[in-house]
Amino acid sequence: MGKYIVGITGASGSIYAIRLIEELVKLDNEVFLIITEQGKKVVSYELDKDTKSILSNMPKEKVIICDDNDFFSPVASGSYKVDGMVIIPCSMGSLAKISNGISDSLLTRCADVTIKENRKFVLVPRETPLSQIHLENMLRLSKIGVSIVPPMPEFYSKPSNIDDIVNSTVGRILDTLGINNHLYMKWGL
Repeated sequence: MGKYIVGITGASGSIYAIRLIEELVKLDNEVFLIITEQGKKVVSYELDKDTKSILSNMPKEKVIICDDNDFFSPVASGSYKVDGMVIIPCSMGSLAKISNGISDSLLTRCADVTIKENRKFVLVPRETPLSQIHLENMLRLSKIGVSIVPPMPEFYSKPSNIDDIVNSTVGRILDTLGINNHLYMKWGL
């Protein structure tokens, strides 16, 4: 069992985050969930459900909801050991703050801690087209070991529905964290 921080920002793609949390819990991991205010709005809009009702279906002993303004949360400290962090979806605003070391919320503070402690860190940016600023921020983070995993579906597996496409991205994120899974078809297997 591992401990992971999952952040949800206001970018489109909240379906990926909910599926990742479900899979982490299914694999007996503990999740510290941080949702920005804009993230809550996007989750509700995209999934046609109130964020609270979505979260109420998750086991409270496995999914710990953290207030984005609570700098006294245990995960805000490097001495609190977690196995990694994923921000999914990651807005370009959040990515820019992280890239420039701006820790003005629990989410960005946890990102800063994850980087300074050299822990596994995955960003799932959701924007297109990408500007030079976006690319430079991603490159800066990639150079220090942050994994940039955009939700780009592969089609060699011949996905038949949205779940197949979502599972493919979530499976790749789990692989990046070093978590074995069978959510998608790996080429040549």
